[in-house]
Amino acid sequence: MHVMKAINRTTRKLFITIFAAFSLAVVWGGIRSVTSGTAAAQSTNARATKPKPAKKEVLSDAIMPFHVGETLKYQVAWATFTTAAAVQMNVKERRDLLGWGTWHFQAFAHTVSPVRSLFAIDDQFDSYTDAASLESRQYEMYLNEMGKKQDRVFHLLPMGQSPRGDVPRVAVLPGTRDPLGALYALRGVDWQKTPEFRTPVYDGRDIYELRARAVAASELISVAAGKYSATRISIRLFQHDKEVSGMSFSAWLANDSAHTPVQMQADLPFGNLRVELTSATQ
Repeated sequence: MHVMKAINRTTRKLFITIFAAFSLAVVWGGIRSVTSGTAAAQSTNARATKPKPAKKEVLSDAIMPFHVGETLKYQVAWATFTTAAAVQMNVKERRDLLGWGTWHFQAFAHTVSPVRSLFAIDDQFDSYTDAASLESRQYEMYLNEMGKKQDRVFHLLPMGQSPRGDVPRVAVLPGTRDPLGALYALRGVDWQKTPEFRTPVYDGRDIYELRARAVAASELISVAAGKYSATRISIRLFQHDKEVSGMSFSAWLANDSAHTPVQMQADLPFGNLRVELTSATQ
């Protein structure tokens, strides 16, 4: 049971760290060391703030390599299981959240047979990412794991900014993203000019610093959705300037206008995971 719980938590962290989305975030690419005590949740069970129709925005939107309606589907291989899980990522809509214009990203993760007989996971993650500053405004987790359900909603407020609305908040560093919004950011980085991309990430429990680096400019990748020329990105997580041990991640972004993530891989204590694109609606 302890092993299965560890697998569950690590698998979920992988889902929300790699199978998340990507947005243009090179403006936040400066080095931001993660320090202790920068995020203290005042509440982890706050109700979601229902978005209202988009209002006129004062700041210009950041240019994105994707658009509303994009759907990416993946199959996940784990250890000797060629099909262990299915993942779907959506750019659902543009919405107003407490006066902020935001992108609404979604990610779904489901284990499939025969792995599902070991541990059933049906998780959903929602990110409301500011369309102008690219900071995370709200992060939601709807977890259904081994028969246990848990809903958690986090309103992120960068230190120094005035709060909006009467909702419990999590104080974070300026530029902080949730895992979903953080990984959409990789698609917008100009990897020919950016040696390393860093950003603080709050996953609903802890603060990390995500560090990503291009290690190959053009590799031919063959997945279920087709063949692609892709840039291989190495992704590492740090806490207090110390790398999180036992996990390493790689992502392959297609060398096309959308920078579609076509393949992802993780080396974990309980086995390797390989994620490949099966279909894309863009």
